[in-house]
Amino acid sequence: MADAPAPHAAADPAPDSAPAASPSTAPALRVQALGKRVSLPSGPLTILDGVGFDVARGEVVAIVGASGSGKSTLLSLLAGLDTPSDGSVELDGEPISRLDEDGRARVRGDRVGFVFQNFQLLPSLTALENVMLPLELRGDADADGPARAMLGKVGLGERLGHYPKQLSGGEQQRVALARAFVTRPSLLFADEPTGNLDTNTGQAIIETLFAMNADAGTTLVLVTHDDHLAARCHRILRLDGGRLVGDGRG
Repeated sequence: MADAPAPHAAADPAPDSAPAASPSTAPALRVQALGKRVSLPSGPLTILDGVGFDVARGEVVAIVGASGSGKSTLLSLLAGLDTPSDGSVELDGEPISRLDEDGRARVRGDRVGFVFQNFQLLPSLTALENVMLPLELRGDADADGPARAMLGKVGLGERLGHYPKQLSGGEQQRVALARAFVTRPSLLFADEPTGNLDTNTGQAIIETLFAMNADAGTTLVLVTHDDHLAARCHRILRLDGGRLVGDGRG
């Protein structure tokens, strides 16, 4: 069953997420000459080539482009889920692309939240347990309290004991939002967060995402095919064939 649309779902030209950071502020994210190649039986395939940009603290940035343009690969590199073939990624001044997997996992646990198109909830865990998990993995003394509070914030305070299969798609994505924000990340990545949802449910999720982002003051980078959603962001980065071909205001 789809979630009801948010009561204030009317679109604005800019999000209620966070004011754009001052140009003099050190960037939350710095990407320099980033490249990614993979080997195929037919030869090497270039997925990203020479991508570079900065993201200011508190900025909301959309990454757009046709399917196969390298958007999701770029997001994985930015979040430290993958390593580049060339170039570097710095998160809060730390070169995460040069760290080993343990080092990247530490940075993700401390500073990064991630929202996926297909929710990525563990089916054997309840909503509460899914949200507690990143806090437990980080070693926080209290995971239950913050997880309950965050689920209440996304409107699921009465669904704590439900498993993912007992939740609608919109409810599952709300759990995923709670999980992403519960660690209080400095930077949040979202990969097509409404891609598996109907229009009304997707709109409600975006309103929730922007509201939570505004409250937390988080830097947000999202991949989307939705031009309307992209236009609500401070900036739009456009990829084509693995290259950055546009960087403009939303």
